[in-house]
Amino acid sequence: MNEEEITVSICCITYNHEKFIAEAIRSFLMQKTNFKFDIIIGDDCSTDKTQSIVKFYSETYPGKIKLIVPPTNLGMHKNLINCIKYCTGKYIALCEGDDYWTNEYKLQKQVDFLENNPEYVICCHYHKLINASSKTLYVHPNPTPLIHTYTDLLGGKQEETKTATVVYRNIPETMQVFSIPWFLDCYAGDKMFKLFATHNTGGKIYVMPEVMSCYRKHEGGVWSMINTKVRMEMVISDFNLIIKNFTYSAIAKKRLLLLYIKNYLLFELQNKRFRKAYDTLKYLL
Repeated sequence: MNEEEITVSICCITYNHEKFIAEAIRSFLMQKTNFKFDIIIGDDCSTDKTQSIVKFYSETYPGKIKLIVPPTNLGMHKNLINCIKYCTGKYIALCEGDDYWTNEYKLQKQVDFLENNPEYVICCHYHKLINASSKTLYVHPNPTPLIHTYTDLLGGKQEETKTATVVYRNIPETMQVFSIPWFLDCYAGDKMFKLFATHNTGGKIYVMPEVMSCYRKHEGGVWSMINTKVRMEMVISDFNLIIKNFTYSAIAKKRLLLLYIKNYLLFELQNKRFRKAYDTLKYLL
């Protein structure tokens, strides 16, 4: 391999994360690898000191960290797409600016796994859930290896695949999702990406039985602190995007119908979303 080739591009999107971004960057820089990696940070026009903190690190580590700043605020999905454009590595590792990694061999372990297991398109690992003060809220007491297929993800199974755990193959089959119009309409972009990657490649997701990152739940979080009703509306919206934009067997279709009836139908009816419920049921029947 050419010495100048980038094996992993770390893609970090951030917005108003001045309290957390330095910890994220330090966790990237501490990685011990036998390959070259770079760090691409997309700051979405933060109004706090996030950008100046990233600039400090990019100037301290020239050639290692690249700061991407769009002319105007893009929003999370467009910021991610913009940041991804600058990732040239064979693999891409994801981590948002309010999360961070805890194991200095994280990237090495994940790359080694993907290099030796071509049937997997994504490698993840377990995570620790923390709050704004870094207090542990939850961590799995007994991590075991997990394997997720496209069918698993379609049915809602995606345990221990938080964004800060993801390393995936930078190939056209995974990257195409970022140019599909409906991707901008979804709320859980990470879930849609994992679905698309496994669907488009036939590959699987492997979850290493090690806790190697922290996912932070705080008031500024895009997803973690959303009102319960609003969150359910977003989840159902994504469910409808999934059933209309992915292919699946007749058996999987029946499972999706049962999943909708069990998890979402009562909410739709209680909130007088009769037309939306009718449209979803009609599509699945």
